[in-house]
Amino acid sequence: MNTLTVLIIILCFYALAYRYYSAFLAAKVLVLKDARATPAHTYKDGQNYSPTPKWVLFGHHFAAIAGAGPLVGPTLAAQFGFAPGLLWLVLGAVIAGAVQDFTVLVASVRHQGKSLAEIARTEISPFAGLVAMIAILFILLVTLAGLGIVVVNALSASPWGVFTIGMTIPIAIGMGLYMFKGPGGTIRVAVPSGVGVTLLMAALIGGHFVANSSWAGALTFTPHQITLLLATYGFIASTLPVWLLLTPRDYLSTYVKLGTIAVLILGIFIVHPNIQFFATTSYIHGDGPIIGGNLFPFLFVTIACGAISGFHSLVSSGTTSKMLDKETDARFIGYGAMVAESLVGVMALIAACSMAPGDYFAINTSPAVFAKLGLPTVNLSYFSHAVGENLVGRTGGAVSLAVGMAQIFRGIPGMDRLIGYWYHYAIMFEALFILTTVDAGTRVARYVLHELLGKVYKPLGNQKSIPAGVLIAAMVVLCWGYLIYTGNISTIWPLFGAGNQLLATIALAVATVFLVNMGKARYAWLTAVPAVFVGITTVTAGVLSVKNIFWPLTKVAHTAFQGYMDSTLMVIFIVGVILVVGNAAIRIWKTLHGEAIPIEAFGPSEENGPIKMRCC
Repeated sequence: MNTLTVLIIILCFYALAYRYYSAFLAAKVLVLKDARATPAHTYKDGQNYSPTPKWVLFGHHFAAIAGAGPLVGPTLAAQFGFAPGLLWLVLGAVIAGAVQDFTVLVASVRHQGKSLAEIARTEISPFAGLVAMIAILFILLVTLAGLGIVVVNALSASPWGVFTIGMTIPIAIGMGLYMFKGPGGTIRVAVPSGVGVTLLMAALIGGHFVANSSWAGALTFTPHQITLLLATYGFIASTLPVWLLLTPRDYLSTYVKLGTIAVLILGIFIVHPNIQFFATTSYIHGDGPIIGGNLFPFLFVTIACGAISGFHSLVSSGTTSKMLDKETDARFIGYGAMVAESLVGVMALIAACSMAPGDYFAINTSPAVFAKLGLPTVNLSYFSHAVGENLVGRTGGAVSLAVGMAQIFRGIPGMDRLIGYWYHYAIMFEALFILTTVDAGTRVARYVLHELLGKVYKPLGNQKSIPAGVLIAAMVVLCWGYLIYTGNISTIWPLFGAGNQLLATIALAVATVFLVNMGKARYAWLTAVPAVFVGITTVTAGVLSVKNIFWPLTKVAHTAFQGYMDSTLMVIFIVGVILVVGNAAIRIWKTLHGEAIPIEAFGPSEENGPIKMRCC
């Protein structure tokens, strides 16, 4: 099958879904109105609440939600073949993922920028809010560990990558100062954007020379050292004002992310490589060398963020809702960014499946496992020599994706001699994707823990308190840093995938109650149906993960603690979701049978005539 035909069909489908379905959601279901003041204006403080231009906020939001999931998930899911992953990436994003992100963003905006747990408290019940807060916190910490470990694997023993990624921090700070604190008191975008992208490209090229200089040793770190550096960065980024590092770095990263995807699309139009994988493989029935379970339910938790991600709901209700300038911007940012992320997932899947199957499995499995598959490698020796690294057994998905991308790029005329640059560019591209999620996620986790600990000791609930913020940020970083330091991709990713999708179930359940309480019960099935499907698949995957992955670890002395911890976390996730969804169902039943909605619920939205939505 030729990738060009597939890509054209998918791009047309995305365009139609955004133009018509998202407009329907905005006008008929959520009734967006710019006359309503957003929390960014009502509570403007220059720290967390800050009105932000639509394109800049899109950059922050997209960078924050687009982490390891749409890159690594589809790459690993290629084990099942090309067709299953492609269908779930496209359909799942349009009817589930983008709907969740958009709806939760609007719900948070209408609740003064409150978190998902607070929305659950006000729309469902205090008990549901408390359970959701605890479940969200645990799931979020595991999610950050799942995202972070991919960065650790990609940057360890890579001075080129460490230098380039490290340089994005001072570049972003300079952009933030000029963009938000420059002369005239207005937000400036064009000049800092141009300068920032230019400096980033210079850092990428400079990384090659640094890696071949005497500085290379100082920038070569072990996985444990990268973990400590990552934790330090997460702590600093989550405590500084959003305009200083988080927003400009995410905005800068979005240029790289969307620019790279655009170049990858162009490469496919020029090279139009063939898909070398079958539509489905024998591994759909289980016993795969990368993912041991069956297609159902493990495809859905492996692909994760590319189709739907509970983590997105935390970004929508954590940082983005506090920076939204106008209500109507929520459509472009909430629905549009998820469609863009889905496209990233599709491109990752195409890149992986355009490789020879032998090369793909040789990278993503250990040499001992690959030897049993009986598959020949085709281009792996060439790529290892060209990039100057041994690519065999580099599991986790990040390296195979970089090779797949580099293989497409080298097909562009004049680019075949730059294969080493393309490979390391792809590694930087992946690391940028994930780091922007880690810093935003750590800030969101800080907000959630503020709310939770504030119920125990009120001063800790003050998000503007510097001592409280520093203490809670340190607690968050310590938790996910510990999981990375002591775990590996085979144990963290299943926990991350299941937890992330269970969080999506909570978000969709809360969104359904929000719609019913708004008087939009006739549209509630738009969130309820995805909630049921995602809930059933993920609970099944969670139970099987405990049975087949985590509990067996308890039988071995040196992994016993990790086995008990992972099993306990998964049980907490599942029980929390069941309690929240059950309370949501009771609340819906009561509302539909005439009982008054909770006092703090947003309630019915005033509709003064038809609302029209333009294409964008």
